[in-house]
Amino acid sequence: MRAFSVFCLLMFASLMYGQAEGKYSDNDTVQSYTIDEYEIVGKKNVGEIIPPKRLSGVTLQSLNSQSVADAIRYFSGVQVKDYGGVGGLKTINIRSMGTNQMGVFYDGIQMGNAQNGQVDLGRFSLDNMESISIYNGQKSSLLQSAKDYGSAGTIYLNTRRPQFLGGKSYNLTARMRTGSFGLINPSIQWQQKITDKINFAISTEYIGADGKYRFTRYDTTLIRENSDIKALRTEGTLFGTNRHGNWKLQIYNYNSGRGLPGYIARNLYRHGDRQWDNNFFVQTSLKQRFDKYSFLINAKYANDYLHYIQPDTITLQIDNRYRQQELYISTANCYRFSNILEFALSIDYQYNFLDADMREFVYPSRHSLFTALSGNLRLNKVKLQSAILINYITETLRYGNATPDKTAYSPSLIATYEPFDYFPISFRGFIKRSFRMPTFNDLYYTSIILGASKLKPEFVNQVDLGVEYILKKQNRIIKNLNISLDMYYNEVKDKIVAIPTSSSFRWQMSNLGKVKIIGVDFSFDAEFRLAKQLYANTLVSYTYQNARDFTDPTSIIYKKYIPYTPLHSVSSALNLNFYDFRLNYCFIYTGERYNGSANRPDMDYVLPWYTHDLSLGYNFMLKNNRQLYINLDVNNIFNQQYDVVLNYPMPGTNFKISVSLDI
Repeated sequence: MRAFSVFCLLMFASLMYGQAEGKYSDNDTVQSYTIDEYEIVGKKNVGEIIPPKRLSGVTLQSLNSQSVADAIRYFSGVQVKDYGGVGGLKTINIRSMGTNQMGVFYDGIQMGNAQNGQVDLGRFSLDNMESISIYNGQKSSLLQSAKDYGSAGTIYLNTRRPQFLGGKSYNLTARMRTGSFGLINPSIQWQQKITDKINFAISTEYIGADGKYRFTRYDTTLIRENSDIKALRTEGTLFGTNRHGNWKLQIYNYNSGRGLPGYIARNLYRHGDRQWDNNFFVQTSLKQRFDKYSFLINAKYANDYLHYIQPDTITLQIDNRYRQQELYISTANCYRFSNILEFALSIDYQYNFLDADMREFVYPSRHSLFTALSGNLRLNKVKLQSAILINYITETLRYGNATPDKTAYSPSLIATYEPFDYFPISFRGFIKRSFRMPTFNDLYYTSIILGASKLKPEFVNQVDLGVEYILKKQNRIIKNLNISLDMYYNEVKDKIVAIPTSSSFRWQMSNLGKVKIIGVDFSFDAEFRLAKQLYANTLVSYTYQNARDFTDPTSIIYKKYIPYTPLHSVSSALNLNFYDFRLNYCFIYTGERYNGSANRPDMDYVLPWYTHDLSLGYNFMLKNNRQLYINLDVNNIFNQQYDVVLNYPMPGTNFKISVSLDI
């Protein structure tokens, strides 16, 4: 409770300062306006130091993707672990630093890690998604929570905000998908204007599938079993604006029951593991901007329930229930001394508690206090941001000895340089040190037999240098062009890794002493006008990563590749629009890699894989500006047999038909 008391005092002081500043803001003559994530003062853009990589609009909707995890594969430097099936677990890793170094923010507030220490991105649909943004290092704006500074990389999922055009007071979209694996996937979205300053949006989606598909293994054609899923997602958001900013109240619930298909081995083709999840959260946000002062308040309560059974009597019969609760509150304050200099102070408090019905469970609780101080310096051609994040974490157990209190510092420095006024090229770079404690999932979600309570905290040092060229609407053919190249070096100390066991639910967590990662990210994103009413959008990403273990020179794994980090990976997408027709082509390649630390060619080697996807759609314009859109997706058109994770076979050729109606 000491951390909570300190937080309350700091928050009270910051809000009192904000109220005092706000009293005098109305008399100033300079006004500031907010457009998305950019603050406009006069005509000068004072947005983020380094803009993110972003998927939105037509590009996002054309990627033959059903979930957020499928779409994220098209970012450079990102690996997605997919365990197969419609409802299979999908997690993300950026630049080989580990899943838990990746922060996932849903409408500006970080998601908790309720499953295996990881956020399952497969449960987030694209139907309600406005954009997906990814940052290496951290988001470089100032008015943000302290936790925004805490991760080595972040993903921001931004849901759709209602827009009412042509005098409409509501929007309604109904969508139905069906296809391979017995897929039934209806969804509906309703947006309603209440007043000129208040509106709401409701989105719900059901997904059901038997998950059965054929694959080839051991010279035999087999059928993937126990891969079914039934899931219902419901969320509602109330939006509001006032004279100085906006606010939002959001409720989210995801309920699912699924089979965990498990690994494939000779004479072992089916597992009986089952899992039921219920993920609920309510969160709210208030943002206010005055002349020189602005503040942001976020709050969240989350309740995650998980029921897991493993009926296998040969290994260990398991029937466990877990419930994790989270309480989070944050305040951020930013003061702009001039167009050149501004500072921010952010303070976050978070409480976590884990309950389970296991015998001798320790019932851990954790209080976390995060304090971030940051500043921006904007000169003529140079922009700098410096930040320091102070992490204080204390933990208690009902039984046994808790890990000692921990205080750690996470500094960062970000810079950009734009040498030419007439040539749109910029150079950027950042240096950052990140810290994370082992999560409850690392320590206590695994079985007591596998317990990993002696895990050490993980530290990451990052260095990045990059160059970016941006061309916008300069001629009749090229409408937009963005080319970027980044070279980076990451060093992870006491890297926490998850090693699969015989169960896809339970993992053995361990530390690697030191991991060094050298990489290159390249991306090409362009929009062309090829002819009248013929437009093309292209996206190409390439990643080179060399991630090796440098822990012990006497060990057989010294300088060996880290499991599941391919040297080369490529993704590309092409979207053609001709009047009301839309044709999309997507390609993904992941190079050879190893699934074991020893890199044994005969046992640990995992073959490279690639897929080609196609989709064709047509948009029917109906009366009263209503639209009917029909789309056919064919994925893995060459029926490539592959594993993303070894012995977790992925589907061959499959199809999906979707029909959506906008009213």
